[in-house]
Amino acid sequence: MDTITTALVLALAVVLSGWVSRALPVALPLPLVQIALGAAIANVADLGVELKPDIFFLLFLPPLLFLDGWRIPKEGLFRDANAILELSFGLVIFTVLGVGLFVHWLIPSMPLAVAFALAAVVSPTDPIAVSAIAQRVPVPQRLMHILEGESLLNDASGLVCMQFAVAAALTGTFSLIDAAGTFVWLAAGGIAIGTGVTWAVTRMKNWFARTFGEDPGTQILISLLIPFGAYLLAEHLHCSGILAAVAAGITMSYAEQTGQAMALTRVSRAAVWDTVQFAVKGVIFVLLGEQLPTIGAGAAQVVRDTGHIDPAWLIVYVMAISAALIALRLVWVWVSLRFTLFRAALRGEVMRKPGWRIVAVTALAGVRGAITLAGVLTLPLVMEDGLTPFPARDLAIYLAAGVIIVSLIVASIALPFLLGKLQLPPEPAQEEEEDKARSLVAEAALKAVETHKRTGGDDIEDAALYADVAANIGDFYRQRIRDKTADGEGRETVRRAYEIERELRLAAIRAERVEILRLRRSRQISEEVARKLVRELDFIEARLMSA
Repeated sequence: MDTITTALVLALAVVLSGWVSRALPVALPLPLVQIALGAAIANVADLGVELKPDIFFLLFLPPLLFLDGWRIPKEGLFRDANAILELSFGLVIFTVLGVGLFVHWLIPSMPLAVAFALAAVVSPTDPIAVSAIAQRVPVPQRLMHILEGESLLNDASGLVCMQFAVAAALTGTFSLIDAAGTFVWLAAGGIAIGTGVTWAVTRMKNWFARTFGEDPGTQILISLLIPFGAYLLAEHLHCSGILAAVAAGITMSYAEQTGQAMALTRVSRAAVWDTVQFAVKGVIFVLLGEQLPTIGAGAAQVVRDTGHIDPAWLIVYVMAISAALIALRLVWVWVSLRFTLFRAALRGEVMRKPGWRIVAVTALAGVRGAITLAGVLTLPLVMEDGLTPFPARDLAIYLAAGVIIVSLIVASIALPFLLGKLQLPPEPAQEEEEDKARSLVAEAALKAVETHKRTGGDDIEDAALYADVAANIGDFYRQRIRDKTADGEGRETVRRAYEIERELRLAAIRAERVEILRLRRSRQISEEVARKLVRELDFIEARLMSA
């Protein structure tokens, strides 16, 4: 019963965090609000949450990594593969070595292996936090794609490095050759298992849906189970469950391109996954706030062991590590950019050199988030003997939490300042590509309507009705083709006409909804009919709002 109560309290705190974040006069990153709520809960109630690393890892990481792999834009991922790989692998190793050595020098009482584990766990970035901070200012689309791709891959590389460092801390030994061989096995096996599990499951569910019909609830539940299945199977075979979850998500995005799922399934599934992502990330940060008093007390004791009586040194440590992360990232981004320009010059290509603002934004956009927190909370409680506490565990968790908070604050201040004055070049390619696609699908729709019109009517009266309705639908698609092929002033007129039409349609839909609810309250229609009509209007409004 206590576990259920705790889960409900955490869920309620996540809900409240969304309300508080919107109600605040000053825009604060949602994770900061959630951490504060968790700390407030700890001050008024003792939930007694004991975070067991293996259970925490299993519950929180697979769905987050799976969803990142599923939703990341693949075109941007492959187009900027070199830049993404340099950031997600090269920068991670650079960070682990540089920050690990720096932390060990800063805090001699923290073993070197634990310092490397801390450095590895603070290396992954969180682009969702960046986009939330910079949602009111322009962000170069290509830069966001690079940051998203970096986050997807450095989640895996950073957490795998952390596992190696933890193993070294537990055993006291580390072999580079053995680690390299183990990494190859972990990576290859994890990717193969994640890909194989998703492919097999999607093939099976598609066959079942074609044969016996599709149930949206079952389809959604299967998508929720895939990351856990891939993760558990990979861990059982001593491969990387982290990479398996990422690979499963990427494979899922390609498997879904067949479009075999019903529209209702896709709409409902997207809503469910949005809720899962919001809830899981929110619970992670609320748990951090709830654990902060206990973690802080343990970290203060470690500080005293280093010879510093004043626990205020904890703040010094956090600020120093955060500064080191920003400095290393800035150096890496600058060197990586120079290397990219040099290679382009060797190939005879002319590349536009990004301004210093882009370099600064890329460096400061390395915000740490849920993956860092989830990873550091999985540090073992005890050594292999089962009795000796894992060295400096509370201090490592506290420092990681502090780095998350500082990175969020720095980014929330610096990014709007840098991006607010940034002049973005026009990006007409995507708009032209979208217009071309809309024209092509409209032509395909016209062909389908004509074909269906010829085969639809069984008698003369029915055939005439088909022809009349088909003419109305055909007019709609022919108008869409004319609109998408317009240019100059014509395109601006079309755009304004669409805005007006959208405004009027939204007003009409909202009026329809009000009338439906009035009819229901007066018992003129049944609850089932009202629910169906409101749901249809919701779909149409959602499409118009996202247009």
